[in-house]
Amino acid sequence: MKLDKITNKPRRYEDACGTAHALDLIGERWALLVIRELILGPRRFGDLRADLPGLSANVLTQRLEGLEAAGIVRRRKLAPPASVQVYELTDWGREAEPIVLHMGRWGARSPLQDPNFPLSAVSMMLSLRAMFDPGRADGVDVTIAFRCGDGAYWVSVRDRVLRGERGEAPGADVTLAGDPGAITGMIYGLRSLPELEREGIVTVSGDREALARFAAIFELPPKACS
Repeated sequence: MKLDKITNKPRRYEDACGTAHALDLIGERWALLVIRELILGPRRFGDLRADLPGLSANVLTQRLEGLEAAGIVRRRKLAPPASVQVYELTDWGREAEPIVLHMGRWGARSPLQDPNFPLSAVSMMLSLRAMFDPGRADGVDVTIAFRCGDGAYWVSVRDRVLRGERGEAPGADVTLAGDPGAITGMIYGLRSLPELEREGIVTVSGDREALARFAAIFELPPKACS
C-alpha cells in the first residue's frame, strides 16, 4: 500500500466565510499564541521560544513563516547597537488583539481551565486588559510596575482607563516581582499575597494600599454552567 507523502502544507477549509478564512490564517496549533506574544511589541526568536516552552524551534519557525506569508507578522532588523532580527505584528496583525482578549475572557469561563499552568508575562498583561472593569475603577489613580525575570512591564489606571506596556515605569506606586502566573493569581484573589511572599514566589515594594486598590478593579468572569 502506497502511503501519502506527509507535508507541512496547512489544510484549508475551502469555505468563503470570513471566520473560516481567519482559521485558515491563524488556526494552526500555536499560531494564535505567537500572535499573543507579539501584541506588546517586537520579540526575538529566542524570546518567543522562552515564553512558549511547549513549542519547538522547528514549529515556531513554521508558524512565523506562515504568519509572515499571510501578512500578519513581519521581520525587521533593529538599528545598531542591537542589530538583531525581531518579529512584529503588521498593522493588520495588531487588529487581532481584541480577538485574543475576548477569547481569553471567554476561555476563563471554562470550568476546565487550569490556572496552575505556566503563564507568560505578556499573557499576564493581556489578561489584565481583558479583565479590566472601568466601572470598578472610579477614583483609582495608580501605576504598577512588574518585573518578571529579565522583563519589565507596567500598568496604570487613571480616569477609568487602563494602559500598560513593556518597559520601565519610573515613579510607580508599587513594584511586583516574581512569577507572572502567581502575580496574576494574587490580583484575581486566587492566592494571598502573604502566602506568596512567604514562599518567595512574589516580592512587593512600595505602596501596598495602592496595590489593594488596583487589585480590587479586577474580577474573573463567572464559570459557565456545565
